[in-house]
Amino acid sequence: MQHKEIQRKRLLEALSVRCEESPATVLLGARQVGKTTLANLFCEGRDDVTWYDLETSAGMESLRAMPEKTLSEKRGLVVLDEIQRMPELFRILRPLCDRKGIPARFLLLGSASPDLVRGVSESLAGRAQFVHVPGLTVEEVGAKNQDRLWIRGGLPPSFLAKDDAAATRWHEGFVQTFLERDVPQLGLRVPASALRRFWSMAAHYHGQILNMAELGRTLGVAPGTARHHLDILCGSYLLRQLPPWHENLGKRQVKSAKLYFRDSGLLHYFLGTEGMDGLLAHPRLGASWEGFALEQILALTGDRDAYFWATQRGAELDLLLLRGGRRYGFEFKASDAPKLTPSMRIAMDDLKLDYLWVVHPADAEPYALHERIDAVPLRRWNNGYLEKAKR
Repeated sequence: MQHKEIQRKRLLEALSVRCEESPATVLLGARQVGKTTLANLFCEGRDDVTWYDLETSAGMESLRAMPEKTLSEKRGLVVLDEIQRMPELFRILRPLCDRKGIPARFLLLGSASPDLVRGVSESLAGRAQFVHVPGLTVEEVGAKNQDRLWIRGGLPPSFLAKDDAAATRWHEGFVQTFLERDVPQLGLRVPASALRRFWSMAAHYHGQILNMAELGRTLGVAPGTARHHLDILCGSYLLRQLPPWHENLGKRQVKSAKLYFRDSGLLHYFLGTEGMDGLLAHPRLGASWEGFALEQILALTGDRDAYFWATQRGAELDLLLLRGGRRYGFEFKASDAPKLTPSMRIAMDDLKLDYLWVVHPADAEPYALHERIDAVPLRRWNNGYLEKAKR
């Protein structure tokens, strides 16, 4: 499979709608996730595009002297790639987005959360819409490539590498570049070796409840330092904190977030697994599938109002989605033929779920486990299941 064969139609449609509605649209996602490729596809056929690549000296210098004057004179679509490298531009864009008639629309590409770049959230408030760019999905690469996507992750250069060994070498370079170049460019003073140790340790906590004090003790640092490292990796779209759901059920419920790697390829790199055989023999196989399938579902449904749920007595639900007043549950099982469990029954009853899907890796037909509980292969799951559950 080649890069040009991968169609990201869902993202292109979302980008088109937001650019039409708003003076500024922000594409956010991890480094190398495909933001620039997506923007290039969106700009194809247009003759009113001005592009500034702020990773290059030429792109930086063309805006450094008089950025406000330069940008105010532009018309059409103005693309600012890797805008977090010049955070002062957000202050300048604020009045430009407020002009009558919208003489120019701005497409901003960033590899860091607005919350990680000081002042950005305030500058964009009410003026920009956001499109979050996840890694490649099974929907985009095809069901037959699901295992390859699971092993190598959804960052295109890794997925498209000639073999698993080449993908591992690419991950090594990605990690080194992020630690030694990208983090300092954000103005963050963190020793690369310390952040790498935290990142590596996080792989062993993937899919587990976050305990910052325990993480700090394991690494020999204060909980505040561990939290700072976590904020950097989450703000760079490399880790995810999935918040807990809790309500008055008369039960003690977990109230700390769960930690996940957003990209399964990076998780496997830090765990040291080699190919599918290595993953199948690894004790973190179940956690790996859980995180991979979680990200695949959230790429389709969006991650707004997404939670996990657990009680102190062991009942749990991997993913709870709140959509239009309805509650949908997901369990992720690394099994060819998952079965109904007591925990699923408890989650259905306690949370009053409208439907629950048990998502697994096999290539098989969906089947019912119980009323309103179905086992569905990931390669077959799509948002049509949400629509059917409403009926």
